[in-house]
Amino acid sequence: MRRLRKIKIVATLGPASSDYDTIRALFEAGADVFRLNMSHGEHADIEARHRIIRQIETDTGRPIGILADLQGPKLRVGVFADDEVELETGAGFRLDLDPAEGDARRVQLPHKEIFEALKPGATLLINDGKIRLKVVNCGADFAACEVMVGGTISNRKGVNVPDVILPLAALSDKDRRDLEFACQLGVDWLALSFVQRPADVEEARELAGGRAAIMAKIEKPSGVQQFEAILAASDGIMVARGDLGVELPVQNVPPIQKRLVRKCRAAAKPVIVATQMLESMIDSPVPTRAEVSDVAAAIYEGADAVMLSAESAAGSFPVEAVRTMDNVAIEVEHDPTYREVINASRGGDKQTVADAIVSAAREIAETTDIKAIVCFTQSGATALLVARERPLVPIVAMTSRTGTARRLCLSWGCHCVKTGEVGRFKEAVINAARAARADGFASAAEQIVVTAGVPFGQAGTTNILRVAPCEERLITATDPG
Repeated sequence: MRRLRKIKIVATLGPASSDYDTIRALFEAGADVFRLNMSHGEHADIEARHRIIRQIETDTGRPIGILADLQGPKLRVGVFADDEVELETGAGFRLDLDPAEGDARRVQLPHKEIFEALKPGATLLINDGKIRLKVVNCGADFAACEVMVGGTISNRKGVNVPDVILPLAALSDKDRRDLEFACQLGVDWLALSFVQRPADVEEARELAGGRAAIMAKIEKPSGVQQFEAILAASDGIMVARGDLGVELPVQNVPPIQKRLVRKCRAAAKPVIVATQMLESMIDSPVPTRAEVSDVAAAIYEGADAVMLSAESAAGSFPVEAVRTMDNVAIEVEHDPTYREVINASRGGDKQTVADAIVSAAREIAETTDIKAIVCFTQSGATALLVARERPLVPIVAMTSRTGTARRLCLSWGCHCVKTGEVGRFKEAVINAARAARADGFASAAEQIVVTAGVPFGQAGTTNILRVAPCEERLITATDPG
């Protein structure tokens, strides 16, 4: 199951993709990681999909990553006496804690934390930004607003507050229950919604207790403003462009996306570009040209992964959507301009021995006839550093830890191979050569670069590099270790 492209594909599972045959077809079409959306479905549904993924993993002999996406706090208005009303631009409209049914003058907003944070002049967005309110006066239990952009407002529509950092934790009571459930299942990544500050990530990490890697979703202006600190606290990032495009002017999102992707790459942390990538494929077997260009832009930027949401979870053409994304990625990565862009954007603060080793591995691989870089990794850190280099040749990440192999399924270019424990570097080189031959990366007559840390089994000790033949007889003859 060797992929013919470096960027990874995340596919969301849902009603349209909940049985073995469909999920297997999604994997064979190109999905590397499956997203379980904790906002939809009962725990029993989530558990059933998780079980199917692990069965496919066993049947195919390939590690598969699983990402559980936590819902986060949902801010919504209450209900209206007539289910919906029309708000006129320029009119007044009041939000308050009164649970009485709303009308054209007021409605309940059952979130006292919002009123505590609001100030006159703040903006409130309702129904994905279709209605825009400006706060004229506010108190501990109300906000008197002017309707800046009117329209139809109906029961329980979502509310966004882009101007202020709300005194709300990223984890609701439901999220805490879902987090524990997901960790007990054995997911590999937890995606955290509503991240406003690094403390949100730290709370999730403490609750996860090392059972899953933590991914921060950047979907609020405050998350963009504190991005460096959030990135430092996280294991990975998701650029969630849907909510980000509601709370910020839409023209701001593309440069933010490009900037965040580059910062993630410099930090050697995986980054997913998500939301509405092939939206029209929910109902159509082919995407629009603009959507294809959008996916291609994320690939040119050097993102680790691109994600399908409703396209694979609830659409009519889930397998076709994954296959389309796979085809776009293959075509882009074979474009000479892609390699020029990737090389020009190479950066990162390189100060350690491990940094030097992986940088040298890339340069050797790209200046000689090397077929792959094979790295032995326990925590996954070495593989992430190699992936940061975005080498031209494939990356084979070898690890004795199943969890590490699964988490690295999200990282650019990493072909993960589960291997046994090794005690000597020569043994590691032999295992690397076998894996490279077995998975079609090199023949016995060709060479690979092998990186590892000696002594083995200690995370963060990458300190050795060797150019090795793929024929075991030659390895044994030339390596006294």
